[in-house]
Amino acid sequence: MTQTAIPFWFMRGGTSRGPYFNRADLPEDRDTLAEVLLAVLGSGHPLNIDGIGGGAAVTTKVAMLSRSDDSLADVDYFFAQVSVLDRTVDFKPTCGNILSGVGPAALEMGLITPGAVQTRIRVLSTNTGARIEAVVQTPGGRVSYQGTAAIDGVPGTAAPVYLNFMDVVGSSTGALLPTGAVRDVIDGIEVTCMDVAMPMVIARAADFGLSGYETVEDIDANRAFYDRMEPIRIAAGKRMGMGDVSASVTPKFGLLAAPRDGGTICARYFMPKSCHPTMAVTGSQCLASCVLTPGTVAEGLFDAPQGSPALVMIEHPSGKIDVTVDYENGADGFQLRSAGLLRTARLLARGEVFVPSSIRAGHRS
Repeated sequence: MTQTAIPFWFMRGGTSRGPYFNRADLPEDRDTLAEVLLAVLGSGHPLNIDGIGGGAAVTTKVAMLSRSDDSLADVDYFFAQVSVLDRTVDFKPTCGNILSGVGPAALEMGLITPGAVQTRIRVLSTNTGARIEAVVQTPGGRVSYQGTAAIDGVPGTAAPVYLNFMDVVGSSTGALLPTGAVRDVIDGIEVTCMDVAMPMVIARAADFGLSGYETVEDIDANRAFYDRMEPIRIAAGKRMGMGDVSASVTPKFGLLAAPRDGGTICARYFMPKSCHPTMAVTGSQCLASCVLTPGTVAEGLFDAPQGSPALVMIEHPSGKIDVTVDYENGADGFQLRSAGLLRTARLLARGEVFVPSSIRAGHRS
């Protein structure tokens, strides 16, 4: 037998897609695990022709699940971002869209016993230490994927998955503002470096000569922008205490503009070598926090939401995403208690995916 079969569940989570695995079915050794995931997704070809990736960063994501040993969690969620082209795997970040499928996948895998109507699942993101409660619809004790919830970037409707994020401030760097400043100037561009659910470098689109309303295709064709942005991102990563981030997808980069379609703010989110077709769930929390924190680069671009919890509606290339933020702006600055979002997920396929047996030498017995 020249190939090894690995059980998997193939799911759409929010506006992303990828395989979900039981962690026990994968190698423990990180290097071997990376080789397995590269083979599964087919990294190294623009179409991922030799794997099940979709040729885009939002379709080369992987979730690995296990029962948690943490007394405050039910499921551990370990995420990997597999590159489309350059055969790299980044285990540093997490993904909130893929997280949307973690609850349903855990139920499908038998890691969690379903409730009669809905099931509340406490999820620990092992990449960042963030804690999330996922509420999944389970009428009759089975996961339901049919419903009337709609999210921009996904056609049709589905059953809602409610996500409530806690302990996400400083999840990667240990601080809301890792550089110690609300604004920094890097290479002549004002940025806010912030770490809420995802470390980000946030700037105004106008400072790059952009409107902020460009389509994904238009902005990705503007390589001069990426040539200008990437050195700023790398320099910001060092200031944020993240070291050399040239080979990492974090910190992510975001551009802000005034809203033009009834939202709170307009944003473009970068992964970072391409523009996200919609908006990352983790990124939306960071951007919403940037909006609500006095003195950031977002200031002056919007009418501030009043009271707490506040609804921050972020316009993105495919529509809008709503983030409900429970927060306080007091003497100690911005304090985030929790951030809630509605997402959807759908099981697309399940079965076995095959990888060459030669790279499974590190698999634990």
